[in-house]
Amino acid sequence: MPIRTASAQWQGNLTEGSGTMKTGKGGIQGNYSFKSRFEEGEGTNPEELIGAAHAGCFSMALSAELANAGFTGTSVQTTAKVHLDKGDAGFGVTRIDLETEGTVPGADEATFVKLAEQAKANCPISRLLSPGAQISLSAKLA
Repeated sequence: MPIRTASAQWQGNLTEGSGTMKTGKGGIQGNYSFKSRFEEGEGTNPEELIGAAHAGCFSMALSAELANAGFTGTSVQTTAKVHLDKGDAGFGVTRIDLETEGTVPGADEATFVKLAEQAKANCPISRLLSPGAQISLSAKLA
């Protein structure tokens, strides 16, 4: 398997500086700053990129679970809400709320939810993040 890379550059001090983050092949690139991370400033932040990675990985894992159960999903749409909170040890990602909706001909709601829970358990990014962050899941058919 290939090794995936990403990079970041930061210039200046913490509160007034700024930087850029990008994926190895340049598919995603964004500016970030103190304001985009800890306030509501323009740009992206590491937590949004974690959320995008988690939503993408989970959507693929759910598609695999659906296929293994004999279903072909027309679409799977997932949003990851990443919570960055300050605790006694400093800032940390404490929770990620996954919200997914699928269009899956022939599947009922209970089956979809069951397969979504399996995808959450089997998604490599969920497994990476779950020791340190609580991961909740809301799943429904469109």
